Amino acid sequence: MLESLGALADPPWIHLIVGLCVLLDVFVPFLPSGVLLIAAATAAGTRTATVGVPSMSGGSAVADLFALALCAATASVLGDLAAYRVAWRGGDRFDRAIARSRRLAAAQERLGTALTRGGGIVVVLARFAPAGRSVVSLGAGVAHRTVREFLPWSMLAGVAWAAYSVTLGYFGGHLLGATWFSTAVSVFALFAAGSAALYVMRRPERAAAHSG
Repeated sequence: MLESLGALADPPWIHLIVGLCVLLDVFVPFLPSGVLLIAAATAAGTRTATVGVPSMSGGSAVADLFALALCAATASVLGDLAAYRVAWRGGDRFDRAIARSRRLAAAQERLGTALTRGGGIVVVLARFAPAGRSVVSLGAGVAHRTVREFLPWSMLAGVAWAAYSVTLGYFGGHLLGATWFSTAVSVFALFAAGSAALYVMRRPERAAAHSG
């Protein structure tokens, strides 16, 4: 798969493609930004595994990995802020849409409580959970949480997610080569982290259900 990407798999094009995909997937959660980021990191990991093979951009593959992670993290934060501002301005409409879903309403309530108490780690966990980033960013905007409450956690979430994804892809490519198997193993590890994050986020719901 990675070999068939051709020139698009090399910097700077892959950085632009990954950045655009990450930026937009807060609005279109089914975009495969995580898979694409891992595939790009796998390609860079494969280059470092081959001694003496320089990066196509003229620098080292390690520098490419750092640039890739920085691009993904920056795009993640910018996408979060865009969704946050859109939801802030269209609060009533988004609020009605969220109110129709018990799950989204509960997530919005948990988010508000967590941010107010300084427990914005839920923002970081949500970045790994399926569609969690969208719920958190839109929910923060609808609830009119301040930028000071939301932005630092969004930045931490973007850096953590990008670093984890790039690390997975790098070691997959470095150890197993640019193959479907190495990419699949890395993607599985990413989804496993997402499932774990979702479980942690839902624990308060289960505790409340049992106590009730």
